[in-house]
Amino acid sequence: MKKILFLLLVATMTNIQGIMAQEKITETVTDGKAAFQQEMIFPIGEPNTAYAKYFIGNSYLAPISKEQIPFNNVTFEPGCRNNWHIHRATKGGGQMLVCVAGKGWYQEEGKPAVQMLPGDVIHIPANVKHWHGAATDSWFAHLAFEVPGENTSNEWLEPVTDEEYRRLMSIVAPVVLTEGSLGATAQTKDNMNRIEVCKQNYHTLFGGEALTGQGTDPEMMDILQKFIFGEVFQTGDLTMRQREMITCITLATMQTLPQLKAHAGAALNVGVTPEELREVMYLTAPFIGFPKMLNAVATVNEVFKERGISLPLEKQGTVTEETRHETGKAIQDKQYPGGVSFVMSGMPGDMGKNVEQFLTDYFFGEIYSRGALDLQTRELLGYCVLATLEAESQLHSHYHGNINAGNSPETLTAAVIQCLPYIGFPAAIKALRIIKQEYNK
Repeated sequence: MKKILFLLLVATMTNIQGIMAQEKITETVTDGKAAFQQEMIFPIGEPNTAYAKYFIGNSYLAPISKEQIPFNNVTFEPGCRNNWHIHRATKGGGQMLVCVAGKGWYQEEGKPAVQMLPGDVIHIPANVKHWHGAATDSWFAHLAFEVPGENTSNEWLEPVTDEEYRRLMSIVAPVVLTEGSLGATAQTKDNMNRIEVCKQNYHTLFGGEALTGQGTDPEMMDILQKFIFGEVFQTGDLTMRQREMITCITLATMQTLPQLKAHAGAALNVGVTPEELREVMYLTAPFIGFPKMLNAVATVNEVFKERGISLPLEKQGTVTEETRHETGKAIQDKQYPGGVSFVMSGMPGDMGKNVEQFLTDYFFGEIYSRGALDLQTRELLGYCVLATLEAESQLHSHYHGNINAGNSPETLTAAVIQCLPYIGFPAAIKALRIIKQEYNK
């Protein structure tokens, strides 16, 4: 009898714990929903029960207008997304989404996913297979406008699998935005101060919030974040992708690997592809040597693995043993006529010729000829490595290499300034002085 009573007590306590846990989950969801409602002016609405079978996770629907152009506010809890679907029409049709709060995703079949932030607009053509939903760590809401058309209907298809959803961050690409929203090539607006710009840029890059006042050194973090994301990011006409590739190659050169890991994730978030990011790391090898390059590659590979990106990535090599010299010489002659023969001549044992050939065959032939990054981008990133290393002689010659590749003096200047928060004023000013000297010749 005592044993039976004990088992009944255990079962009762287990049931109570389960109920309490479920209540705790419900309370957390309720609190998150209430907090999210404070972020936007449109109502969250009621549970979207009529379409629940086409969603993974909970969604909510609030009709905003039923006259002229009817539209709804659709809210997704974190991780919620709708199935793949198509807005059918024989003429016209489609849908327009306007993000009003939170962070979410939109993806068309066969294309990279795009991140949606408040103010972003997505124009969905008719008869295009797609899906949209919230990020894993954020509630998300968008207005949905049905575009008038002929013979319109919605075709609901298979769910977005967990694997597809986890791969989102590895294939995110910049969204094409309407005028007035934060685009991939514009990190500031005239009516925004540096604090607002800082917060928006930081959220775009990392998905979190800047200037929280938390942690062990909140004052310094505020100074750092305002300076980098609120001021440096407003200097020059660089895209977010360029800025993050510059930051990543600078951090790789410095071997500041924890910061490299964070910015590798940010680079993926703003549309740098895994193949491009890997090539940024490979590009460092001729400048800093193989061991340090491998440290950087290992760090970036950790990010790839965490985001479910399969390794190894697609090969990007374009030369063979037979073509590496010819290919390298063609690139070198175009970028740096004359090479380094005047520097290497007269070396003991005439071994300067070996170094000349290494530069042609390895640097230009095997590294510069690889895919994913074009020559113009490689030259720009290489200049940032040289600025970090304070390689004065090479900074002079690579200025002209950049001009020959199509980079303007203004772009070079902006790139060095992008490096400044990481390499410091002395190294940055040295590179900027050289740019000024060569520009004024």
